[in-house]
Amino acid sequence: MIEIISLEKAFGRQKVLRGVNLTIGNGEVMAIIGESGGGKSVLLKHLIGILKPDSGRILVDGEDITALSPGEFDRIRNKFGVVFQEGALFDSMTVFENIVFPLKEKTRLGREEIRARGVRGLEDVGLRDMGDKYPSEISGGMKKRVALARALIAKPSVVLFDEPTTGLDPVIMNSIHGLIRQTHQKYGFTGIIISHEIPEIFTISDKVAMLHDGSIVEAGTPGEIRSSSNPVVRRFVTTGCEDYSKSIP
Repeated sequence: MIEIISLEKAFGRQKVLRGVNLTIGNGEVMAIIGESGGGKSVLLKHLIGILKPDSGRILVDGEDITALSPGEFDRIRNKFGVVFQEGALFDSMTVFENIVFPLKEKTRLGREEIRARGVRGLEDVGLRDMGDKYPSEISGGMKKRVALARALIAKPSVVLFDEPTTGLDPVIMNSIHGLIRQTHQKYGFTGIIISHEIPEIFTISDKVAMLHDGSIVEAGTPGEIRSSSNPVVRRFVTTGCEDYSKSIP
């Protein structure tokens, strides 16, 4: 589904991505882990066309999206749904209006079809009776659910999650992880999750890749990552994200 080949990106003299190579299979959920500030979100921004690489390629269904013009990329962007770290909801819109916004902006669907999809979207994330609320009237966990429903509303083949459980307590975090797995089973999208939630993210991922010092140092199943002999991976998995940088000699 997605193949990242020798991707490099620098901002001035600071090299952030140093030849990233990664393959994500169709229908897989891939978690990308690594220390804060290590380039995970920069990598995600390349996937949705916000950033262009200095060199390297990104293939989506065999098509190199880094070579496309902005107009051509719009066709590819329609394949993607994105759950942003802070939700990125519109405060002036109700929950329902936030969820159906992509349909109104990007499709020619009729009012009844849009409404029907919006209702299903609310039901998918357990917010059936919350459509008339505004973002300021719901909890942080509910906002994450709304963001997920909005990302899924246009039936994308790829969904990108940028730190989807940041700022949530462990109980709500686990409920959002469970919801991601549940909706993935229902819709079969290819999922890419940027996360620092170790080890919780392992429970909902088919594959895990670790980004360190600008490159993928290891990728495999959650079990393979847990039992890795790579000292960088082992330190991160066993020490945890917060103390990781302190543990490196």
